[in-house]
Amino acid sequence: MKFPIPHTLKQIASIINTEYVGDDDFPVLGMNEIHVVEEGDIVFVDHPKYYDKALNSNATTILINKQVSCPSGKALLISDDPFRDFNKLTNFFKPFEKATTSIAASAKIGKNSIIQPNTFIGNHVVIGEHCQIHANVTIYDHCVIGNHVTIHAGTVLGADAFYYKNRPTGFDKLISGGSVIIEDYVDIGSLCTIDRGVSGNTRIKEGSKLDNQVQIGHDTVIGKKCLIASQTGIAGCVVVEDEVTLWGQVGVTSGIRIGSKAVVLAQTGISKSIEGGKTYFGSPVEEAREKLKQLAYVKKIPDIIKKIKD
Repeated sequence: MKFPIPHTLKQIASIINTEYVGDDDFPVLGMNEIHVVEEGDIVFVDHPKYYDKALNSNATTILINKQVSCPSGKALLISDDPFRDFNKLTNFFKPFEKATTSIAASAKIGKNSIIQPNTFIGNHVVIGEHCQIHANVTIYDHCVIGNHVTIHAGTVLGADAFYYKNRPTGFDKLISGGSVIIEDYVDIGSLCTIDRGVSGNTRIKEGSKLDNQVQIGHDTVIGKKCLIASQTGIAGCVVVEDEVTLWGQVGVTSGIRIGSKAVVLAQTGISKSIEGGKTYFGSPVEEAREKLKQLAYVKKIPDIIKKIKD
């Protein structure tokens, strides 16, 4: 998430009331999670396991809960609770805007696009040309939809990320300040849910097709010309490369990559990154041919046991 205008390190520190290490006028351009940070961004870290990763990332300002040596060319914000202060920054730069109409006055809708009754279109949404948005679709603030997109009834774009910190008092939500981007010629079935990014964007690329009841988590990227069948669930921060097929009830864990032109058969559980150009099946996931051989061998076990007893 980029700020509307550049800020200085001193200005950011004053917003969240923290100490800092670096020049007062050190430039801060935005904020992001560690997997998408760029030069000029703030990243937060609150666990020793990830200190080095954050300090050596592309981020140039690190919001951290420990006094450490500041890497050359970077700045530090020293906080007793980086998670809390990251949320403060999200609320400051992208506060919640109350809706007053079912289609916001700030929304932009392209020519020849059809919006069916009972659809909600939030603040600053952009919808391209020749789109069909069917009844009871909900499109949260700041979502961007390309041209020739079809979204069927009951789908929700831009709900919050499923991202919480476990505290003694309960679960604390990491506030979502990102968005959803749907590129041209994408079809989305009924009752799908596509969560917005925490600080970046969840993106469905050109020509991909989603069946009914598909869930896509925060900051996930679906490549071009992908097919995703019903009841598939994809967690956050996943990269699905181009022309991948995921059949029904596939489950995908967070933070992995599925290679281009992979085919994943129904009811597979993907718990690790997989190469492209192959067919996969099972949980844990394996190449389909190998998995089916294993299942055939398992069926022979009773006969083997019987022969041994005889």
